[in-house]
Amino acid sequence: MMEYAMIASGSKGNCFVMRDGTTSLMIDCGTTKKYLMASFDRLGFSRDEIDALLITHDHSDHVSQIRHFRDLSIYSPVELPDIDTFHVQPLKPFVLETLKITPLALSHDALNTTGYVIESGTEKLVYVTDTGYLNQRYLPFLKGADHIIMESNHDVGMLMRTARPQYLKARIYSDQGHLCNEDCASILNEIITEKTESVVLAHISQEANTREKALEVTVSYLRENHRGPVSRNLVISAAGQNEIIRRRWNHEEMDPGTVSCAFGLEYPADLWTVE
Repeated sequence: MMEYAMIASGSKGNCFVMRDGTTSLMIDCGTTKKYLMASFDRLGFSRDEIDALLITHDHSDHVSQIRHFRDLSIYSPVELPDIDTFHVQPLKPFVLETLKITPLALSHDALNTTGYVIESGTEKLVYVTDTGYLNQRYLPFLKGADHIIMESNHDVGMLMRTARPQYLKARIYSDQGHLCNEDCASILNEIITEKTESVVLAHISQEANTREKALEVTVSYLRENHRGPVSRNLVISAAGQNEIIRRRWNHEEMDPGTVSCAFGLEYPADLWTVE
C-alpha cells in the first residue's frame, strides 16, 4: 500500500518521499539540509531506508542537497557533476524493487526535465511539476491514478502584477515555464477518476499565487466540468513551501495540511481548512 509525504514544495526547495511495502523512494532533494533532516525525524524516517533517489531536473531547488545522498542509486534525466547516476529516458520504464517507474518528458527551461508515473501493481502515483504544458498524449498514462502530485504554480494576473522583470514573467508564463492554476485544473479534470484518493497541488509560487487561490481554482473547475464519478475519499491539498502533507504515513490517516478540501464529499464551505 502506497504511503507518501510531501516534505517541501516551491521555489525554495522540493522533496517528496514515498513507500510501498519494503520499497522507499525520494523524488528531488532541494531544500535545506537542516529542514530535510528535521522532516525525516518528524516522519520517523531515515535516509538509510531510501532505495533510490529520482531527480526531475538539475535546478538547485531540486538538487541542492544531492551530495548527502550520492551513495544512493540515483536516477536522473541529466548528468550531475561528480555524481554517478542511472540515466532515465521518457517512456522507458524501469523497475525498482516492487515499483514500476515510467519517466515523462516535461517542458521546462532545464534540460530534459522529467515527471514520473509510479505503479505498484495495485496503485498508481503521478508526479508532475516544473512544466509549462503537458503533452496530451500523456493523459492516458496519468488517468486513473490513485494519487496525483501536480504543479499549480501561478495565477496569471498575480504574476503579471509582480515586480519581477518582464523577461522572467514571460519565462514563467511560457511553454517552458510553469503550469498556471487553470492549466493544472484542466489537466486534473481529464485524469481524475473514481480511483483517485488524493491530489496535492505543488510548486505554488509564494509571490504570484496563494495556496487558497490554487485550491479554489481547481475545486471550482472540477465542480463545473468534471463529468465522471469521484471517490468520496478524495482530498485535494495545496502544498506549502515547508509543510509536510502525509498520506497513510506510518499507517496514520491522511494529514492533508492546512489548506485542503474534502472534495469527494458534498464539499460545503465548512469542509475547507484554511489557516
